[in-house]
Amino acid sequence: MASLQGYAAPRWLPGGHTQTIWPALFARRFAGAAPQFDRERWDTPDGDFIDVDVLRSPAPGYAPWLVLFHGLEGSSNSHYAQAFADVAAQRGWHFALPHFRGCSGELNLAPRAYHSGDFEEIGWILHRLRQRSAAPLRVAGVSLGGNALLRWAEEAGDTAAAAASAVAAICSPVDLTASGHAIGQGFGRLTYTRMFLSSMKPRALAKWQQHPGLFDRDKLMAARDLYEFDNVFTAPLHGYKNTEDYWQRASAKPHLARIRIPTLVLNARNDPFVPAHSLPVQLEAGRFVTLWQPHQGGHVGFPAGSFPCQVQAMPQAVAAWLAAPE
Repeated sequence: MASLQGYAAPRWLPGGHTQTIWPALFARRFAGAAPQFDRERWDTPDGDFIDVDVLRSPAPGYAPWLVLFHGLEGSSNSHYAQAFADVAAQRGWHFALPHFRGCSGELNLAPRAYHSGDFEEIGWILHRLRQRSAAPLRVAGVSLGGNALLRWAEEAGDTAAAAASAVAAICSPVDLTASGHAIGQGFGRLTYTRMFLSSMKPRALAKWQQHPGLFDRDKLMAARDLYEFDNVFTAPLHGYKNTEDYWQRASAKPHLARIRIPTLVLNARNDPFVPAHSLPVQLEAGRFVTLWQPHQGGHVGFPAGSFPCQVQAMPQAVAAWLAAPE
């Protein structure tokens, strides 16, 4: 199994920002034809819905599943989602990408959205998939989705093994306070923060139209970074007092030692979203957690190969690791 510990980016893509932006925009995502998905709508226990995209695949019923939870404002169209789907197809696995609420292209119904500590939603989704198949569930989460997945594994403890054989968190902000401040400064504020708010604000305003008075609309309009957005929208809608309470309680890093299933936590040390100083060390992580912390890779980048490069090397390595514990 190839580890990414010694990963090195192409020399023409120096630095964490280029290794983040170029792969998302220009890199090859799949080896052949684009993955094709069938969409399933699942009714949630609180009267809402989520949309789950399942890869069209000739895999037999007994084949393992690769389940991927996307990152902030992600979907099955994200570069990493298509790369993971392609890798699953190459291995003869089933693949499913559950969209967090509101991320599938249609506004969800309930007076809520999604957040980094959404472990109860993760647990419900995995339980439903487990009812569908007795085959191994190999579960990965990217960025926000990875932190939420870790929080589920932490909260589930010994019972997690009944749902998943192994989990992996990729480029996840396991210390949300450190990551929130990093993305809110300098180049990150000018680029990534603007990009996220350009879709998060309209979606939040649509939620306000759906549920008038749900939050302070004027304050949301004035929000200039994720801290202010979370203070007005994410935190109060999901049971947190404020941004500080949300970032502290939703962070996976303080609870990693509670995990009781094989877990991979992959973070590039030059990730512009996740400062290297905020990453866990093995003593904090516990004996069930494997840490991969290569010096390069950016945020969900890990470009490889000749120009314009491809982004399958990371999903291939993660998929191999997820299969190994069995």
